[in-house]
Amino acid sequence: MKLIVNGEAQDIAAETLLELLALMEYEGDWLATAVNGELVHREDRFGRSLKDNDRIEILSPMQGG
Repeated sequence: MKLIVNGEAQDIAAETLLELLALMEYEGDWLATAVNGELVHREDRFGRSLKDNDRIEILSPMQGG
């Protein structure tokens, strides 16, 4: 399936947001995720289905100063 992840088109075989995060090796409770501009809370990632041409944003916090 074609997905736009952080502004980059990719072909990824993931049916849910949680599967996408696992395939892309994103881990942690501190991730912020959005699908088509809608925030997806951590507890909702398992049930959040993805479809062709969805726009996914994945953000992780940075430490430092």
